[in-house]
Amino acid sequence: MSKDFDLLVVGSGAAGLTCAITAKKRGLTVAVLEKEPVFGGTTALSGGVLWIPLGPHGRQQNPADTREAVRTYLMQESGRFYDEATAQAFIEHGPAMVDFLQRETQMQFVPTLYPDYHCDAPGGAQVGRSILAAPYDIRGLGEDMARLKPPLETITFIGMMFNSSNADLKHFFRATKSLTSALYVARRLATHLKELALYRRGVQVTSGNALAARLARSALDLGIPILTSTPVRGLLEEGGRITGVRVEGEGGPRELRARHGVVLACGGFPHDARRIAQAYPHVRRGGEHLSPTPESNTGDGVNLAEAAGGVADIRYADSAAWMPVSRVPLGGGRFGVFPHLLDRYKPGVIAVLKNGRRFCNESESYHDVGAALTRACEGQKETVMWLVCDKACLAKYGLGYVKPAPMPIGPHLRSGYLLQGRTLAELAAQAGIDPQGLEATVRTYNPPAERGEDPAFGRGKTAFNRYLADPEHRPNPCVAPVAQGPFYAVRVVMGDLGTFDGLQTSLAGEVLRRDGQPIPGLYAVGNDRASMMGGAYPGAGITHGPNMVFAYLTAHHIADRAEASHAAPAVRVQAQEEVVA
Repeated sequence: MSKDFDLLVVGSGAAGLTCAITAKKRGLTVAVLEKEPVFGGTTALSGGVLWIPLGPHGRQQNPADTREAVRTYLMQESGRFYDEATAQAFIEHGPAMVDFLQRETQMQFVPTLYPDYHCDAPGGAQVGRSILAAPYDIRGLGEDMARLKPPLETITFIGMMFNSSNADLKHFFRATKSLTSALYVARRLATHLKELALYRRGVQVTSGNALAARLARSALDLGIPILTSTPVRGLLEEGGRITGVRVEGEGGPRELRARHGVVLACGGFPHDARRIAQAYPHVRRGGEHLSPTPESNTGDGVNLAEAAGGVADIRYADSAAWMPVSRVPLGGGRFGVFPHLLDRYKPGVIAVLKNGRRFCNESESYHDVGAALTRACEGQKETVMWLVCDKACLAKYGLGYVKPAPMPIGPHLRSGYLLQGRTLAELAAQAGIDPQGLEATVRTYNPPAERGEDPAFGRGKTAFNRYLADPEHRPNPCVAPVAQGPFYAVRVVMGDLGTFDGLQTSLAGEVLRRDGQPIPGLYAVGNDRASMMGGAYPGAGITHGPNMVFAYLTAHHIADRAEASHAAPAVRVQAQEEVVA
């Protein structure tokens, strides 16, 4: 059975949905194909932040920001991979993409206070470049609510979601110290428990779950079918042009035709064991890697494109957005992956290697800490660190998957996730860390830490270091001694938030052959397309921001070509209804 569309988008994350929505608004008939039974992809598990300099929110927060400053920062960050045309297209069209989505769809954004990750570098900004998907009540998805990919289990509390910088977390940290916070938490918990009883999941979602839900609602409102449980098994080619796909599903194998193109948006290759063994240094040398991205992100888009003549060389020194993670026993033989997004910034938490020594500023971005860990463990089989803190710090902030007091720590001690020692030497023995090295590190670290200083790595000196720390801890919100036993540790290995290396494309997203010529009818967006940042991570949202901007541009490019060929029909609702049926 064959069905015809103007455009087929393979993947239901933010980039794929943005491309589909934009193309539909330009008059093309579109279908979105998703191999999983749920839609949202990596986006649904993410923080939902977009890095869009000079957008409508940023103009209000930082009216002094300029195109030249953004250009300087991009040039500084991406180094030899900086491309002037790509940078200018991103700077010019980012605000237009945000305005389009907010004006024409259910998508709404709110400002954040995130500084650029290297805000003190030339062109860096203290605020105004990162925006966030506004919270969303997923009951707005109607019967499709069950098809939204749930958030990452390890970063929710009984299924309840938080934005990393919102008031929820601040109130939860202060629930035992403030009546206002205690009442806030009680109301929040009561609402969430009611949602669980009625819907078996939280319906007030934030972060990437809100981004995925809003985009999906917008696509469905436009009549774009999101065909879940529909893996693509191959591309159709006629006369040297990609003309559709072969898919599987409940109805068995079938072909779907695409008059004006197939767009690959499959989320990169973080679970392609063969490719990450080639791309990730710590995997090449035998180290453990745990990715919190969807296990279905097995490089399908990259593999499909390569079979058609596309190129996905490993070029970047850092092939992925590194994320230090820990392996969490969830009971019943299940394990989860916890991304260490917040705990590293807190005063009293330090990171040490197997030799017991610190190796970086723990309050830098997850990507920078991950890159530092990879290089610090060069020549070793294991790429591993331990986050260490004392009793007071654990009670106040928690550590990894371990929640702050009054939540019990016993289950985590019994599962082996949390390690405990009455002394640093005893903790080191539990963890397999060199005890003399750990004792020497803490002995050197503590005296200046009592004054809020970190002469070894300068922790807390930048606005970004301080942003996710504890503003009430003075004089340095990132630094406190590791002083009073018992002491605690969590073992942390390398993970990723998605791949940076990917398919070589034109500015418009056309997949290129080795000779630089485009493959007619084949496009790539999102993490299937090589990142414009060249393996760097300059700020919160540098994945979603550029990915959605270039997906928006790719859709316009396809629609422009369709109009130029006088082959873009106004509407083909019947074909879409037949496929859904």
